[in-house]
Formats: sequence, C-alpha cells, structure tokens
Amino acid sequence: MSEEIKDQQAPAPKKSKKKLGIIAGVVAAVIVVAGAGFWVWHETPGFCGAICHTPMDPYLATYEEEPAEGAMDKYGNTVDGSTMLAAVHRVDGEATCLSCHEPTLSQQIGEGIAWVTGGYEAVENATYGAVITERSTSQLTEALGKNYDEFCLNEACHELLDREGLAKMTSYLEHNYHDQSAAPHGEIAECGDCHKAHTQSVVVCSQCHTVDVPEGWLTYDEAKQLVSA
Repeated sequence: MSEEIKDQQAPAPKKSKKKLGIIAGVVAAVIVVAGAGFWVWHETPGFCGAICHTPMDPYLATYEEEPAEGAMDKYGNTVDGSTMLAAVHRVDGEATCLSCHEPTLSQQIGEGIAWVTGGYEAVENATYGAVITERSTSQLTEALGKNYDEFCLNEACHELLDREGLAKMTSYLEHNYHDQSAAPHGEIAECGDCHKAHTQSVVVCSQCHTVDVPEGWLTYDEAKQLVSA
C-alpha cells in the first residue's frame, strides 16, 4: 500500500517545476517590458528632470519654452527665446536632451552618485532654487574624448560644417564672427561662448568691440545683467 501511495505522489514535483517555469517566464517578461519602457523614458527630456538632476528642472523648462520673445531662461530671466538653442532645436529638429548631451556609462554613474549625495555645483536661484552651473562645450565633450567644436560640429548636428565652412556660410556679415583665421586674437571662442542653449545667446566680441548685434542676441554687457542667482 505504501508503494502505491509513493507512486501517486511521484508526479507532484514535476507540476511544481512547471509552475516555477511559468512564474520565471512571467517575471522575465515583466522585467523585459519594464526595462524597455524605462529605456524609452530614459531617452526623453522628462527623464532628465525627474530622475537624474533635480537642479536640471530649469534646463528642461527652457527646452519646453517657445523660441520667441517673452521666454524664460534657466535662471528665470525673461529673454528672447529665438536664440535659446534648446528651444530652437526642439522646434526645428525635434531634438531631445540626448541629441546634444551624449552620455557615457561612467558619466551617468558619476552623475547619479552626485545627484544622490548632492555633490554637484549649483547656484541658489530665486525662481528655481538650485540650478546646475553652466558648463562650457569643452567640459561637455571631455568625457567623450572629443574636441569642443564637436559638440555642435558632428554627424548628428552640423556634419557638413567645420570652422572654415562656418566662416564661408556667414561671409555676408559685416563682422564675420566665425572667420577666426582673420581675427586678431586667433581661434579663441568655443561655440558655447556665444551660442547659448538655455538662455539668450550673446555676442562675446562686444565685450571689447563695437559690433553689429543680430536681432534676438545680447551684447556682452546685457548678458552680464541677467540675474543668475
């Protein structure tokens, strides 16, 4: 009789294994779907403000602004958004944060640690609270091992242009700011010195020279008057 009972109970482990297999498959599917959803979210601008950098919220806000007069920059100043490139590129090319800010894994890990520990440079701002301090294009390309010009002059953005091409493209200007080969100071400016993504762009040369300032741009002195804290 005991042998019959053993025979009847023998198949039970097989059912348990089958159930475990089903559960494992469901869990794996959930992880895959969740991971795919997280990655899609990771590629959106909202991710930058929600997870990575709380003090990056004002940067996200400038991306969502309309590129027109009356826009708000990263410090809460009312500016002409027609030269605020985060908003301009969103409208013109449907760019996202990652279209310009190409992260490396080590960089993302470092930024995550900095966010958790509060180990980042920021200024206290009356409008937004803490705001991440501005980075130069040299700093933004350092982790990628690229030259600062490659932040803008790359295959994803302005791939057909280099410094010489920029000079030819703007040769009609009375003061061709891109023609640095003929400039008395040589090649001194990075793209981001004049072209601003999260505030109104500025003609840096006007710090010392009387030059034409295009519509929508600021002189160096006007840019200095913008409130940053």
